[in-house]
Amino acid sequence: MFDVERYSGTRQENYALVIKQLHSLLEGEKNVIANLSNASALLNQFLDRINWVGFYLVEGEDKLVLGPFQGLPACMRIPFGKGVCGTSAAKKETIRVEDVHLFPGHIACDAASQSEIVIPLVKEGRLLGVLDIDSPEKNRFDELDQEKLEEFAAALVKYL
Repeated sequence: MFDVERYSGTRQENYALVIKQLHSLLEGEKNVIANLSNASALLNQFLDRINWVGFYLVEGEDKLVLGPFQGLPACMRIPFGKGVCGTSAAKKETIRVEDVHLFPGHIACDAASQSEIVIPLVKEGRLLGVLDIDSPEKNRFDELDQEKLEEFAAALVKYL
């Protein structure tokens, strides 16, 4: 069974460990919902100072639908180009927002959220969805978080 190791190293070492744990957790499993569910649970356990972590999956040509997550109930459908998630999906690029209240068109699913990072999940050039992480603190996510969460997302798409 999966065993959670302690995160007691540097931030870089801890991110490397959580990516290693992701591989260990998902190895051999083909079910997308199971893999996304465990990935969101793993990140929820690993990351501090967050209030929501989960996935929105591409549905049709131009919208996202809520997938597995940890946190309060969330928005169910987001059109491409709307809010942070929809903008990340439309551009296929990571968006890190220091203060969500200053982001044009921000969709407030949880009033406690103050900052957000959204990483697109792209496999073989095709957008599968986005990883969305919210924090109740402004400016919670920095360059290291972005770099390592992009690595986490790249590792994850191998199992989708």
